[in-house]
Amino acid sequence: METDFTLTLPPWLTELIPGLPLTLATLDERMALVNSLADRNYREGNGGPFAAIVVDAVTGELVSVGVNVVLSSGIAGAHAEIMALGLAQRAVGSWDLGADPARPLELVVNWRPCVMCYGATMWSGVRRLVVAGSGAELEALTGFDEGPMREDWAEQFEARGITVVQDVGRDEALRVFREYGEADVLVYNARGGVD
Repeated sequence: METDFTLTLPPWLTELIPGLPLTLATLDERMALVNSLADRNYREGNGGPFAAIVVDAVTGELVSVGVNVVLSSGIAGAHAEIMALGLAQRAVGSWDLGADPARPLELVVNWRPCVMCYGATMWSGVRRLVVAGSGAELEALTGFDEGPMREDWAEQFEARGITVVQDVGRDEALRVFREYGEADVLVYNARGGVD
């Protein structure tokens, strides 16, 4: 019986990290990085076209990066948000990314979190969630099943003190999803669309 597992960023991204900017001053800069990482990630074969970063919302300091590594890790929970949040928690030394009120951390991701990442984001302690968009386009363009998300997902974050900013870099995110959907890649829905 297995007793542990480890999730790591793919080699292409760990090699890229030293060249990433230390700060990303604007939401557009932050999402541009996320969309770029998401585009490369599926082309490298690690998982879906998803990326996320954790940033200091005030200074723009880049705290962590994450991409979807479901295929390369064999772990269904290895989504971009989980990777970025977990690495940020390691970086700050706390499971609560909202513990330091002088350092409000935000999660930037290239679409509204799936049902699993919704909970992980909510419980992570981040103070702001920035997404490229939300809605049925993701599933229509990629074939992914994002799960039974609440209609009032953004309001639920807001009620818990997590500000939600939508539609940052939306067109670029949709381009990445469209190209992914047109590519010859594995869409890893657990049941493969079978009831």
